Amino acid sequence: MFILASIDFSPIKPELGLLLWTILIFGFFWIIMRNFAFKPIIDALEKRDGSIQKAMEDSKAARAQMESFKEESAQFIGQARADQSAIMKEARAAKDQIINDAKEEARVAANKIIGSARTEINAEKTAALTELKKNSGVFALEIAEKIIQKQLMGKDDNESFANGLINDIKLN
Repeated sequence: MFILASIDFSPIKPELGLLLWTILIFGFFWIIMRNFAFKPIIDALEKRDGSIQKAMEDSKAARAQMESFKEESAQFIGQARADQSAIMKEARAAKDQIINDAKEEARVAANKIIGSARTEINAEKTAALTELKKNSGVFALEIAEKIIQKQLMGKDDNESFANGLINDIKLN
C-alpha cells in the first residue's frame, strides 16, 4: 500500500500494474468464494429446490388422494342412503304386516265372540221358548179350570171372564 501511495495513483486512469493486481486478487478471491462460499450455497439451493419439488409432488399426491377420498365418501354416503331407504322400506312393510296380522287376529276373535254370542242367544231363545210353552200350557190349564168352575156356577159371560183372567196373569 505504501508502494501505491508513492506512485501517482488515479482510480479513473488505472495503470497496468494496478489492473494486474486487481485481476489477480479478484481471481484469487473468486476461487476462494467458489470453493468455500458458492459451493455450499449452490448445494443448499439445490437441496431446497429438491425439497420444494418433493413437497409439490407430495401435495399433488395428497390432492389426488383427497379427490379419491371424496369420491369414496360420496359412494359410501350413496350406499348408506340406499341402505337406509331399504331398511325404511322393510320397516314399513313389517309395520304393515304386523298391522294386517293384528287386524286379522282381531277379526277372527270378533267373529269367534260373535259366533259364541249367537250360540248363547239361540240357546237363551230356545230356553225362553221352552219356558214360554211350558208356562202357556200351565196358563191354559188354569184358564180352563177357572172357566169350568165358572160354568159350573153359571153360564154368564164366560168369554169376558176368560179375557179378564188372561189380563190378570203376569208373565214372569
